[in-house]
Amino acid sequence: MSMELALCLITLFGLAGIGTPIGYSIMLASLVYLGMAGMDLALTGEKILQGLYKSFVLLAVPLFIVAANIMNAGTISERLLNFCVAAVGRFRGGLGHVNVVASLIFSGMSGSAVADAAGIGKIIIEMMTKDGRYSGGYAAAITAASATIGPIIPPSIPMVLYALVSNASIGALFLAGIVPGLVMGAVLMAMNTYLAHKRGFVLEEPVPLRQLPKVTANAFPALLMPVILLYGIYGGVTTPTEAAAVAALYALLLSGIFYRALSIKGLYSIFVESARASASVGVVIGGALILNFIVVSENIPGMVSAYLTGIDMHPLMFLLLINVLILLLGCVLDATTIILVIVPLFIPACKALGIDLVHFGVLVVVNSMIGLITPPYGILLFVINAVTGIKLRDIISEIWAFLGVLILALVVLILFPDLVLFLPRLFGYAG
Repeated sequence: MSMELALCLITLFGLAGIGTPIGYSIMLASLVYLGMAGMDLALTGEKILQGLYKSFVLLAVPLFIVAANIMNAGTISERLLNFCVAAVGRFRGGLGHVNVVASLIFSGMSGSAVADAAGIGKIIIEMMTKDGRYSGGYAAAITAASATIGPIIPPSIPMVLYALVSNASIGALFLAGIVPGLVMGAVLMAMNTYLAHKRGFVLEEPVPLRQLPKVTANAFPALLMPVILLYGIYGGVTTPTEAAAVAALYALLLSGIFYRALSIKGLYSIFVESARASASVGVVIGGALILNFIVVSENIPGMVSAYLTGIDMHPLMFLLLINVLILLLGCVLDATTIILVIVPLFIPACKALGIDLVHFGVLVVVNSMIGLITPPYGILLFVINAVTGIKLRDIISEIWAFLGVLILALVVLILFPDLVLFLPRLFGYAG
């Protein structure tokens, strides 16, 4: 390791350790490297502009954020919840099942775990804790766990970021996320069923079957969004970025005109909040673009690839080790940083070992989402604590069972890549 890189890393971890936002930490650390290496500091701005100019796909990020915020602001979330209650609320632990199914459906609209937890999650936690039917910790824990499905089923902001650093097909990544998302939902519902019977949770009064068509009709326009997105991409009508614009426009028309649940003032607030969220992601992306330039300059990906191929490591062992590393990093780093800064180091090694980049990308995103509920960092735990006031220790005490089954689902996806690649191959992906 060169002295310049060592100083860069010391600066990065030192600033992050004292609470400096990770995007600013990366940028300042990169400036230290450029200064010590005698390079022009203007390279910072140049690399950011080049990276953004060449990455049309990044436009999808703010557009998906806008779509998610519009969905949360209108009555769409409530309509979807009513549909989920009518469909699965009649079973033991019914509201827990509603929580998971709502996340599965909402994930096809937002692409953001935080949007899922802070929006529809807050509503269902209030439903679950009403009259003491579920403890606050349990309601918050299953909400946080189910929100991790948000970026797995398309659309997915983390998958867009992974496509940026790997050049993998966004369309294939989106399709590859559907089955893993359903697997995650299935294991969460199985654990909820087990805990519901063990703890004797009350049965909810079932919605009469004659009301189901009406409830479904109310939610049907919202349920169409993921269908429109995937048809647009795979029907050759839109690029993934254009599909993100269609998603935002559809959400706006649905909330503002069809459901008449959005005012001009409310729309202004949505745009302001979306701009802030997009800017925070953009700062990390900008820092990652500079840091990736430094990493390439030091030939770190090449050295990692040469080492791994030199010791003749089996691809499965490589996947297991990398996923353990990402799980550990998820305890202290957010998903965006892991995908933009850490994952590019291993892309050349994946290619050398013959690992499919779409399969690897889905594993990375699933793993990074599990990191969102992993103590001590667990950003989703803090988000739910902030929006509901439920004590953090109560949430953490209940999260372990759901964390365990999600890790089990991750292991299944590692061992059986055909589960991940089945749908992309069905639609012509050659991987």
